[in-house]
Amino acid sequence: MNDLWDRWTRAIEDELPAAIELRHAVHADPRGSGDEEDTARLVARALGAGDGTRVAKTGRAIPLPGGGDGPAVALRAELDALPVLEGTGVPWASENGLMHACGHDVHLAALVAVGRAAVRVGVPRPILALLQPREETSPPGALDVVESGVLAEAGVDTVIGAHVQPRLAQGVVAAVPGPVNASTDEFEVTMYGQGGHAGYPQLLRDPILALSQLVVSLQQLASRRIDPVFGAVCSIGRIQGGAAANVVPTSASAFGSLRLMREKDRERALEALEEIVHGTAKAHGCTAELEISPCEPVLANDPVLATGAQRRLAHAGVTVDDQFRSFGADDFAHYCGGGTRGLMLFVGLGDTAGVPSLHDDQFLPRDHAVVQVAHALVAGYLAAVDVTAG
Repeated sequence: MNDLWDRWTRAIEDELPAAIELRHAVHADPRGSGDEEDTARLVARALGAGDGTRVAKTGRAIPLPGGGDGPAVALRAELDALPVLEGTGVPWASENGLMHACGHDVHLAALVAVGRAAVRVGVPRPILALLQPREETSPPGALDVVESGVLAEAGVDTVIGAHVQPRLAQGVVAAVPGPVNASTDEFEVTMYGQGGHAGYPQLLRDPILALSQLVVSLQQLASRRIDPVFGAVCSIGRIQGGAAANVVPTSASAFGSLRLMREKDRERALEALEEIVHGTAKAHGCTAELEISPCEPVLANDPVLATGAQRRLAHAGVTVDDQFRSFGADDFAHYCGGGTRGLMLFVGLGDTAGVPSLHDDQFLPRDHAVVQVAHALVAGYLAAVDVTAG
């Protein structure tokens, strides 16, 4: 396997110029969630292994030529961009109101470099290139991929992904066993009261006051309802209600998300969410409606794959992080369990100082990130081979 690592990574170097050119093309002409057909076609053409099977409407599952016997390993990259107006100013910046502000352009280019190099050097297990749509929306594309049966039809038992991460230092790759990304559920609360003239509060039941108290009270979900060793995050991203400073409205709404690192905490937190919403409404003489939209489960890496990837990366001289976790969410979680084991690796871009965050209009990994992500994918693949050999 050490010899394969050397030959494969050398072949990736040969593929880098074309892969970086592809990265720039994808970045300059992004497509939103559910509209990735053009991107999928472009990436499939760059892979040079045919169109594969259409999956999740706009995605592709493309078996690569060659590969040995045994179960296949799927290497996944995401197709969609975000509705962000780009502000980087590079010559290949997007101008269509969408932006690859989460690094998906880098992931796609890395997958192409890895796949083309794998065909050249020969690998011991088949590879399925998985071009997945709709990572940034709900319902997610990964769930459609799993439910389509395409992974089972291709004989896939392992799915590997890698994601750029500005919170990790440059040159570091995180390969962490167990939970690494939180579950997420989005919710909408509408508070109903009695509106009227702002100068006569004694005659009213103020839904904005009740909603304001609710926003504060919901923070006890993290601080008092969940074991702080594992934690929770409850965030309100939007509040709306009212149209004039001197009129108390009849209703007001808040929109937020709830994130946890353990599935058993998720059930407990959702029950507490309902209790706090209706209890707060009653205390203010109001009523409330709560709508919950489940998004992603906890993303839990297969421990054997994670430790195997750590060994491969360390042997290659890569600095390995075995602790990094994030309350971000990723629909890659749907590949981690059931019929497949999964491993998500995180590739460091810098640190917390001076590096734009994911989803920022200035987020722009250097082209060198393509080879770093490529090496992470190779390490994950070799860990899967080690599992089979063991």
